[in-house]
Amino acid sequence: MSLRGGIGLPELPLAYGQEFRLGIMGGTFDPIHYGHLVTAEQARESLDLDAVLFMPAGSPAFKLDKPVTPAEDRYAMTVLATAANPAFLASRFEIDRPGVTYTADTLHALRDFYPPQVKLYFITGADAIIDIVTWHDAERIAELATFIAATRPGFDIDTARARIKESGLPFDVRYIQIPALAISSTNIRKRVARGMSVRYLTSESVLGYIRKRRLYADLGQEDFE
Repeated sequence: MSLRGGIGLPELPLAYGQEFRLGIMGGTFDPIHYGHLVTAEQARESLDLDAVLFMPAGSPAFKLDKPVTPAEDRYAMTVLATAANPAFLASRFEIDRPGVTYTADTLHALRDFYPPQVKLYFITGADAIIDIVTWHDAERIAELATFIAATRPGFDIDTARARIKESGLPFDVRYIQIPALAISSTNIRKRVARGMSVRYLTSESVLGYIRKRRLYADLGQEDFE
């Protein structure tokens, strides 16, 4: 059987009675880059995920005081960057939903929309995992998904593990190492604003979109402080 997509969520090729492992890759994606794509692919392979759903944030709770590129541009770049991988899906669920974007609300909506055979795996950076116990509605988050924490080489995961253990919350976190995490969206925006090359940091399709829309060209130094 298959479940029809809706409310900005895609149809999934579900087999009757068979578990479907769905990775969730959230983020501002301003812009999406190879670090995001490598992380998603490594998570897919390491945890045997059937698909990875990329969900650009609408109004990110942690960036309310910072300039963010319009959601439609960030969604368009996400679609372009993920198009070549059949296991990657792009969703406009968060950008179409009004209000501030919270992980707890997104995971709850996904859990309500997809049947129990769809298991949720939320992919994020190990830096974020350190603070996950302080996230909005952390207790509910812990019950809704397994978490995949992407780490850089040399990253000390013991601190993250200790904080989660001390919290008493039932987080299930798997750690994977991703060398390409040295790439950052902030650095890409900064390089574009300064007229520097960002080739090989993001896909040619995203680079072409940035050029066409003249994204980041007018940013000033204050935008990086």
